[in-house]
Amino acid sequence: MHPGMVIVGAGEAGARAAFALREQGWTGLVTLIGEEIHAPYERPPLSKAALVDEAHPTPRYIVGQERFAAEGVTHIADRAVTTIDRQMRHVGLNDGSTIAYDRLLLATGATPRRLPIPGADHAGCVTLRRFEDALHLRERFRPGARIAIIGGGFIGLELAASACQKGAEVTIIEALPRLLSRGVPAEIAGAVQERHRAAGVTILCGDGIAAIEDHGAGPAVRLASGKRIEADLAVLGVGAVPNTSLAQSAGLAVDNGIAVDDRLRTSDETIHAAGDCCSFPLPIYGGRRVRLESWRNAQEQGTHAAKAMLGSSEAFDAVPWFWSDQYDLSLQVAGLVDEGRQSVRRDGADGSFILFHLDDDARLVAASGIGPGNAIARDIRLAEMLIARRARPDAAALSDPQTRLKSLLAA
Repeated sequence: MHPGMVIVGAGEAGARAAFALREQGWTGLVTLIGEEIHAPYERPPLSKAALVDEAHPTPRYIVGQERFAAEGVTHIADRAVTTIDRQMRHVGLNDGSTIAYDRLLLATGATPRRLPIPGADHAGCVTLRRFEDALHLRERFRPGARIAIIGGGFIGLELAASACQKGAEVTIIEALPRLLSRGVPAEIAGAVQERHRAAGVTILCGDGIAAIEDHGAGPAVRLASGKRIEADLAVLGVGAVPNTSLAQSAGLAVDNGIAVDDRLRTSDETIHAAGDCCSFPLPIYGGRRVRLESWRNAQEQGTHAAKAMLGSSEAFDAVPWFWSDQYDLSLQVAGLVDEGRQSVRRDGADGSFILFHLDDDARLVAASGIGPGNAIARDIRLAEMLIARRARPDAAALSDPQTRLKSLLAA
């Protein structure tokens, strides 16, 4: 039998790629291999709805098993790929079997970062990555429970909001001087911090973690300053590291993730990579190499990788986009904020605001905003379109709430 398309990793990127191959007309074999027992499911709800919804949660599946059968996609669950033989073009699984490939996609994702400190392996110090992790947190987030959240990034703050909504006593510990220090402006981080404090969350910034200790009923977080935070549960939310060991053992280039070109090809032209596991150049920012941990990036790269596996030469040139829902607030960022050199603020009537980030040539390179519900969603989407067009909109127009951003697209 002729080798087909093999995808390692059954998350967002891998699942999207499998069905995009069919949508693009590929009629040969498609095999999707994942380490989890579930069909591919969405991860964003794990830090939000799966923890706070009243009904007992189930995974929010990207596709159900019935579609695998309908589309002729083979899904191998509960198996790990342990080797890649690039010369023979096959992958080896942990059950001893091998699967030949014509083209291979690595969508191996990322793993929560562990802290290199004493006591980090304490039983009461956990991370969130899989559905079963969310079920465990759901049981522990209850009224009166003392929850220490280590890390003031997106995942840590979403977990803090969920724990607080369940009635827990929450402390956020961030080693850096402020929350959301990576990719989010200080003004927006300040609004997020104010909302958490209004909900009763204790926030400690600028103090590193020396060790995780035991106080009998759970973990105690000892800070560099000597302060000790006793908790019933400590949750690590300090970022993630790309899963590159399989690629490295196969001799593929690695640079803050599996290194790919603008067509998502690795250093072996028969192997592609997509999603959280890979770093790639962004043409919109002069080829700057980035690695993104983002639901939309995984989705878009999965689709783009499928096209590239079938011979497309189109460059991946999407505008990065992130979002986070906490309490009644939604935070969104389009583009890379650190590409900007000046910011223009637009205020909304409902307390929302958007910051437009311009480079030295007055080009719009990013937009970030925060507000209740969907207050900023439409304007962030329009800003994303302006960023993609490399537009240089008038700063006064950007700041004026009476100027419709859609009108700037026609300028």
